[in-house]
Amino acid sequence: MIGQTPTTLGQAMWRGFLGRCPHCGEGKLFARFLKVTDHCASCGEELFHQRADDFPAYLVIAIVGHAVVPGILAVETAYAPPLMLQFLLWLPLTLIASLALLQPVKGAIVGLQWQNGMHGFDTSRRGNRLPVAVARF
Repeated sequence: MIGQTPTTLGQAMWRGFLGRCPHCGEGKLFARFLKVTDHCASCGEELFHQRADDFPAYLVIAIVGHAVVPGILAVETAYAPPLMLQFLLWLPLTLIASLALLQPVKGAIVGLQWQNGMHGFDTSRRGNRLPVAVARF
């Protein structure tokens, strides 16, 4: 990858959000639903350093909660539907939204960790990251 421009924080997070390697943007980031691959098949970047842990789940809870709760309150205030109808509408919607966002949010967190050199990423391919103060979205 000689001559490649450095990856910005925004690029690394977006690539991770799309499920791609934060370094090259081509290789798959996930081997399974939430299992990050050890190495990128395209560029060879080591990805096993990531330590996303529970942070993606907390972010998904915050995002989905901030979207679903106002919807529940608005529907309840405007129409006052039966409780069973509320459950049948909002529980599946919350579950589907949470599952749909979990992998992209974890990918973005891995991209954030990679670009900032966290948890062992600092020793891997130092030359391809811009300092955070210089990085532009």
